[in-house]
Amino acid sequence: MRSKLSWILTPLLVLLSLSFSFAQERAVSGNVVDQDNVPLPGVSVVVVGTARGTQTDFDGNYSIRVNSNETLRFTYIGQKTVDRNVGTANVINVQMQEDAEALEEVVVQGYRTATREKSSIASQTVSAETIENRPNANVIQTLSGQVAGLDISTGSGQPGAAPTVRLRGVNSINGNTAPLYIIDGTPVDEDNFRSINPQDIESVDVLKDAGATAVYGNRGANGVILIKTKRGKFNTPLAINYTGILSYSSLQDNDYNLMDSQEQLTLENQRGAGRGATLTPQEIAAAPTFDWADFFFRTGLTQNHNLTLQSGGKNFTQFTSLGYFDQEGILQDSDLKRFSIRNNVTGRSENERFNYGTNLSINYSESNEPNAIGGSGINRNYILGAYQSVPYITPDDYTNGEDLLSPLLFSNTPLFLLDRLLTYTRREDEVKIIGSFDAHYKITPELTANIVMSADYQSEFLTRAEGPESFNALLFGGAENPTSGFQQQSSTRQFTYNQVTSLNYANSWGRHSVDAGVYTEYFKAHFRQFGYFANGLDPKTFYPGDGSGLIPVRFDQDAQALLFVDTANAQILNAGLFSYFAQADYDYDTRYGFTGTIRRDASYRFAGSNKWATFYSVAGRWNIHNEAFMDGSVFDQLKLRASYGTAGNQRISGTTYFSAPDLTENFFATGTGYANQNSLFLSQIANTTLRWETVTQFDVGVDFQMFDSKVRGTVDYYDKKTSDLFQSTPVSAINSVTSLDANTGELFNRGFDFTLNWDVIRSTKADGFNLTLNGVGNFNETEIANVPTDNGEVLNANDNRVGLRNGGVFNEYFLLRYAGVNPANGNLLFLTADGDVTENPDADTDRVWLGKNLIPKWQGSFGFNMDFKGFFMTTQFNYVTGVDRFDNDLSGFQNPDNIGQFRTTRDLLRAWTPENRVTDIPSYDAFNRAAFTSDRYLREADYVRLRFLQLGYNFPQRFIEKTGFSRLRIFGNAENLFTWTKWRGFDAEAQNNTSRLYPTPRIISLGVELGF
Repeated sequence: MRSKLSWILTPLLVLLSLSFSFAQERAVSGNVVDQDNVPLPGVSVVVVGTARGTQTDFDGNYSIRVNSNETLRFTYIGQKTVDRNVGTANVINVQMQEDAEALEEVVVQGYRTATREKSSIASQTVSAETIENRPNANVIQTLSGQVAGLDISTGSGQPGAAPTVRLRGVNSINGNTAPLYIIDGTPVDEDNFRSINPQDIESVDVLKDAGATAVYGNRGANGVILIKTKRGKFNTPLAINYTGILSYSSLQDNDYNLMDSQEQLTLENQRGAGRGATLTPQEIAAAPTFDWADFFFRTGLTQNHNLTLQSGGKNFTQFTSLGYFDQEGILQDSDLKRFSIRNNVTGRSENERFNYGTNLSINYSESNEPNAIGGSGINRNYILGAYQSVPYITPDDYTNGEDLLSPLLFSNTPLFLLDRLLTYTRREDEVKIIGSFDAHYKITPELTANIVMSADYQSEFLTRAEGPESFNALLFGGAENPTSGFQQQSSTRQFTYNQVTSLNYANSWGRHSVDAGVYTEYFKAHFRQFGYFANGLDPKTFYPGDGSGLIPVRFDQDAQALLFVDTANAQILNAGLFSYFAQADYDYDTRYGFTGTIRRDASYRFAGSNKWATFYSVAGRWNIHNEAFMDGSVFDQLKLRASYGTAGNQRISGTTYFSAPDLTENFFATGTGYANQNSLFLSQIANTTLRWETVTQFDVGVDFQMFDSKVRGTVDYYDKKTSDLFQSTPVSAINSVTSLDANTGELFNRGFDFTLNWDVIRSTKADGFNLTLNGVGNFNETEIANVPTDNGEVLNANDNRVGLRNGGVFNEYFLLRYAGVNPANGNLLFLTADGDVTENPDADTDRVWLGKNLIPKWQGSFGFNMDFKGFFMTTQFNYVTGVDRFDNDLSGFQNPDNIGQFRTTRDLLRAWTPENRVTDIPSYDAFNRAAFTSDRYLREADYVRLRFLQLGYNFPQRFIEKTGFSRLRIFGNAENLFTWTKWRGFDAEAQNNTSRLYPTPRIISLGVELGF
């Protein structure tokens, strides 16, 4: 069966190597050990020249049917390949020897690779082992806490939601701050990983310093994340693997301590507000308590199924995967369904001078994603309904949308939203195709020509519809428009093409080696969008997404106006980049080495002489452990490295390839001018001096391994400066414009990273007890300089609670300071700028800079890995400190003005009264309770979270050898299991000040892996 299936999947392999000789075939078995006589599990045992093969079990044993004239080949990563002739032997035991060259860890350095000893850069690799078999729809979420300096925070529990990712701080005020992502040579959109199957990923390399990122020039300012997907291996038989995971997601806990119906109605009765104002004590006691969080949130079920097939012949390999992922969000009407197919092929010529590879993934996803999350719409935001709905109203109170129109009560918020659940549709269908082709030809043993061509295609189709009989349609349509409602559909296509062509030279002589290359890179992106918004739907024929319910435009005689006017929209955008660059590395005796990079970039965003920019880096290394004076030391590796260089950010405004494409142009608009005459106005003033933001970074680091590599780690210090920040700058008002966005100011990020792994217990037996402790961490501080105002201070135009000042931190809070409750009268107390206590601060002069913001000072993780006799356990605890957020949800729960309309917290029961003067809750009637914006609800959002826990068991080969399986593994996972924090809300992780957010869930999973 295996030979037949291999023939179907790898015909070239079979044509080259298939042979049968049944007459002399017999079983041969044996045991494979390493140079220390430790059994080796997973050794590939192949009959040379055929597709037949097997693998050693957990104890290093194997069994295979062969002929006497055949040869067995034993291969294992880090060991020298061993060939044994079968002859008359029935038992063939093999002791493998360490392959020093193969054991050298390969470090990805942008467009080339190097061994760990010959690397001068700051980077970190995450393997498939810590990525696969986790229930996250978005693979980037899985990286959280695994890479020192990589700050990943997820602000939404929507399945597949894009997290916020920052590497070593924030590098821009208004521009893109996300790293560059490259999958198998293809630059991809950082905001959309929901269509990528995490099970396909082999490794992730995070490039941090200028020595690594300068080679990416115009796109490397925020760091680079290289994702490599799985491939087949040469000379390996067909291997089939299935992974199935079933997960349950639930809402995390909160500490808001909300009132039940009796408490809520009693408070309303006391205040003379809401339904409770007219109820008797007996009616209050009989009222039901319904928790709307249990209604709008649910236990979400996730299915994740993946099938992989991989094989390889002498000159050809293939890896194929099929994936199905179906996740229910914990919020009603939120889910993601994904189908994925991947096929990766590699090949080489007989003389191995020509090598090629193709990578192709086709992904289709369907996503229901509630909108208006985080907003204040009581008829739009389901999260608001879950948190703030009064508990004495239940779903049984709902009849239909029309009945909610009168009386129109805020307390009916949950019924408005229940109606929306039944009558509103929002769905996105997406096709995402990522493909690449790479080829390499050795012109001479030292000179190689290379090309990598890649493309990323994304097609989204959005459908939104609000039924004509819904509460919202009736509310906004009115009596004159009885067939209201709307339907919107939009088709968006985005295509990017990237090509890198290079010529590389590598040579060694004596103790010297050189690796150099010259490159060109071409990038082009295209965006196309078309859609319509139709007003008016016929309830008799309407169905979401179908056009039969659309109503034609008509003229209303009474209103003398057109009704059901539809609108259409279309957009065409293009973007492009071109670069040429060079990189060279010199090494002497694997002790000293230097790397230099220079790159010249052009961007479509800029004009004239600013269209082109040059970026560079220099890096050096000293392998101290290779010095003679280190003989006999505890260090197996000790390397000092340093780098200095620049990288650019041409996405200086917005976050997409196409943001702000025409800031160098003057634009004019028509309108009404003097004496109501049609006039022409200057609508945009061209900034012809617009240029790149440039990040200059210095890094010095130490890599070390000690005590037979039982202790391993890295420590890095970095100092980054972003210059020519794109931000608002005051200009003359002669053109009735007082400010213009321009390149001015500086932003610093300074800090250090560390990684540490300690094999506390390392067994010499294959099934012995092993325990490894691990930790990663990052400390980062930001600083603003050269703010373009007279006083060196500027407030955010969209949120005047934060701003920038010379010497301050990025987006620093600028607020009145809350000082508690006046015990004499229950009013709120504040501090003046001079520190005096007052009930009437001046909002203009008494605000002060607090030195706080949303950016973590410390973040990272710690945990351990343990295994024994097939059992294994992994933990990862994430930690974040230095984040200060507004708890706007708590503000709403403690607001006495919400009594009678929304649910409130039991905190209000300790509000100030003449009998309760010493308290932290002001009087319900304090005159200044809502008069000032202060730091009263600014809270620490530091936390420690059990981010990931895994328990499992690998079945030994002897248990499954007669089952037809080559591998059987079962496991259980938990994500976000426990969180220790002062934050009172559902989720401390989100790094923003938006209220009523969709929290990330707690996830429990069960899974199985089967090998055939």
